Amino acid sequence: MLGKVLDFLFGKRNDIFDAEGKVHHKLPDTKWENWKKRYTTEPQYNWRNHEGMKAGKKSAEH
Repeated sequence: MLGKVLDFLFGKRNDIFDAEGKVHHKLPDTKWENWKKRYTTEPQYNWRNHEGMKAGKKSAEH
């Protein structure tokens, strides 16, 4: 019972941290590689194509 109260007050220990307190995701390497490929090869996910990157530039639409 006391453990549940402490979890409520201070939060549960998150599963993404290792023993040293550093973030360590337990995902397979293929998942990370697919994520990296998605954000570098697909234009709609590439941050360089974001509209905010075009701030201050004149466009043909306006």
